[in-house]
Amino acid sequence: MDKAKTAKKPAKKPAKKPAKKPAGKAAGKPAGKAAGKAAGKLVKTAKLAPPKAKAAKTKALKGAPAAARPARAKKKRLALPVAPVLPPVPPLAVGASPAVLERLWAVVQSRRTADPMLSHSARLLTRGTAKVAQKFGEEAVECLIEATLGNHRALVAESADVLYHLIVLWVDGGVEPAEVWAELQRREGVSGIAEKAARAKTLPLDLGLSTTKIP
Repeated sequence: MDKAKTAKKPAKKPAKKPAKKPAGKAAGKPAGKAAGKAAGKLVKTAKLAPPKAKAAKTKALKGAPAAARPARAKKKRLALPVAPVLPPVPPLAVGASPAVLERLWAVVQSRRTADPMLSHSARLLTRGTAKVAQKFGEEAVECLIEATLGNHRALVAESADVLYHLIVLWVDGGVEPAEVWAELQRREGVSGIAEKAARAKTLPLDLGLSTTKIP
């Protein structure tokens, strides 16, 4: 028994200590979080700094005298184009209306100072009264020819030519449409025979003749 007690007990193996993880891996996450927080604070500080500096600058400018303040660039307003003032013209004819004659007269009247190379009316007016009267006579003859031939459409077209050249003759002679309308109004209700008889009596006297008889 004594031998058994005194027998040496087997030696215990020393416990293995857990291997230490590398400092980089163990402290990677906490170190990364700390670095992220620090960077976030720096960015936040950098973002907040300019508005404070801007507010301080604005406050300083408000307190400074007007002469020391930097002048603001004024925005240039674009000038709107001014519409040219046109001479009054007769009202436009609504549909087929005699008012077109007054408008045509106003157009021919405005062509007095136009370029003869660009305007037919200006070309006629620059050639003198004799040429204007000749053109009116030619158009009147053409109108008579179409009337005798019974060509309705051609008669309408030639009548428009006659009216145009008559208006050119008015402009050349200084006659306004209102004068002709007034004369037509004066003749309303008067017999054509009586009108001709009255003119036959006064025409020789107007020409300086001593008799009213027409040979």
